[in-house]
Amino acid sequence: MIIIKTFLSLCIYRRFMLQLCFIFFSNFKYFFGGSMKIKEIIVVEGRDDTTAIKRAVDADTIETNGSAINQETLDKIKLAQKTRGVIVLTDPDYPGQKIRHTIEMHVPECKHAFIPKELAIHKHGKGVGVEHASVEVIREALKEAHLMQETIKEEITKEDLIDAGLIGGADSKERREQLGKLLKIGYTNGKQLYKRLLMFHITKAEFAQAIKEIRQEDKHV
Repeated sequence: MIIIKTFLSLCIYRRFMLQLCFIFFSNFKYFFGGSMKIKEIIVVEGRDDTTAIKRAVDADTIETNGSAINQETLDKIKLAQKTRGVIVLTDPDYPGQKIRHTIEMHVPECKHAFIPKELAIHKHGKGVGVEHASVEVIREALKEAHLMQETIKEEITKEDLIDAGLIGGADSKERREQLGKLLKIGYTNGKQLYKRLLMFHITKAEFAQAIKEIRQEDKHV
């Protein structure tokens, strides 16, 4: 009788441990750091970018496979935006900007996430792209995704940009790069900066705080 009871106890314990192991390994990624679940579909440039995204978060992607986006891909993005929403996360370079511009023209309701160029460089300096960014950098970029929309109210003027040294100065490019990082809106050239600030609904207070930080950094250089 004792042997039977012992055997049954071992069976129950073994079953309990198996269930516990199943629960643990099914949720392994949540026990160790967690995986950020993204509702929106993320638009990236290629397969390597998709791999990097899936290392960082739990999300689906659409790949553009280059800067010349065809109509089929645009239709996928339109459907994704309608059903789940879209976050555009392209490389911080000219082709990446071109893709954003194309998507913005055809699907203007998308959110946009940006990774600073220096955080998306291959460890051996052999390329720039989302695929080279760390898990933490990708997660942070997605958390800071912005909705790009035209706005009627003008809070920041072109004169403000000139006064802040963002246009027409010897170091204007570097200051625009700093501004893009601080406001999480990416880098843009002098001609497009004003429009970018309006489209991302950057307030006068946010702009002023960023310029203050840039000037403080200048003092320490």
